Amino acid sequence: MEKLSLLVVDDEPGIRSGVKRILSGHTVSFPFMDDDYSFEVSEACTGEEALEILEQNTADILLLDNKLPGINGMEVLEIIRQRKLDIMVAMITSYASLEVAAKATDDGAWDFIPKPFTPAELKASIDLITKQLFLKRITTGMKEEGKKIRYQFLSVLSHELKSPLNALEGYLELIRKRELGEHVSDYDQVLDRSLQRVEGMRNLILDLLDFTKIRLERKEEKMESIDLSERAKMALSTINLLAIQRNISINFTGDEVFYKADPSDLDILFNNLLSNAVKYNREGGSVTLSVHGTSEGVEILVKDTGIGMSEEEVSQLFKEFVRIKNNRTRGISGSGLGLSIVAKIASLYGGRVHVESIPDQGSIFTVTLPESDS
Repeated sequence: MEKLSLLVVDDEPGIRSGVKRILSGHTVSFPFMDDDYSFEVSEACTGEEALEILEQNTADILLLDNKLPGINGMEVLEIIRQRKLDIMVAMITSYASLEVAAKATDDGAWDFIPKPFTPAELKASIDLITKQLFLKRITTGMKEEGKKIRYQFLSVLSHELKSPLNALEGYLELIRKRELGEHVSDYDQVLDRSLQRVEGMRNLILDLLDFTKIRLERKEEKMESIDLSERAKMALSTINLLAIQRNISINFTGDEVFYKADPSDLDILFNNLLSNAVKYNREGGSVTLSVHGTSEGVEILVKDTGIGMSEEEVSQLFKEFVRIKNNRTRGISGSGLGLSIVAKIASLYGGRVHVESIPDQGSIFTVTLPESDS
């Protein structure tokens, strides 16, 4: 249970003690909240005292009388607004009027409680303010996360696209100036490298599109019963060409397992796991994909004979825009999003991803998904 700090500012001792008594043991709960909220109430009898308290320890909620000795409640509210203090304010006064209510609202008050108020009226107001406080914090968090993601998105995009674009420009200049000869065959190596750069940029853009997609709420109308083994085989056929080029064998074992999900989510999950297993493998290695039903749901396992990872590297693996950089991964392109996408998809369905890895021996990625309504 989370405690919210509440400061009641009123020159009447009875009001202050009444608020403290009414909110003692009072909790606020809504279905969309993770935790219940209770209140730690402190008091101030003047606006000046309230501002001193807020200077030292900010409050979550402020119950503020308008008619105070010294500076009045409206002046306190104006100072709070000027200082940009993040406080939910409710005005409490026996001199209620539409004019005062409008001015208080303009200056940032969330509610207006006329005296005398009953315990039920006070609790109802506090419940409303607490709900608004919760929603405000969620919204602020989403906005801040959005800013961070947009910055990371643009940083990765500009950094990762700059190098291949420069290379492509250089290759095209070689061709335009006929620096390697007059025949098309003279430029086979240049064309191969150009196509590799284009492929890298395409994969980056697809990763970013997948990343954007899975950050949105899943739509129930897209959910359907899927044969996971069939979906896994489709992903294997997609990655098979790359595996053949690197002489990597691909094996599959699986049951007929049906699962209710968005098909594109599972395609993204399989494709990212298999792509990593091939990219970070060694020439002549192998990848094994298995899909099985369990007593608790579904287990998807991808095992490779690749370069492996240390414990420290595994701990960083599912962070967004993070790539493992060492001598073994040098020259392997990627966006740093693939495995964070896998983890996000698993969590959307209440599942998780577990990794076992040994450097220079290989890795095993296990995705467990709980039972669905399929």
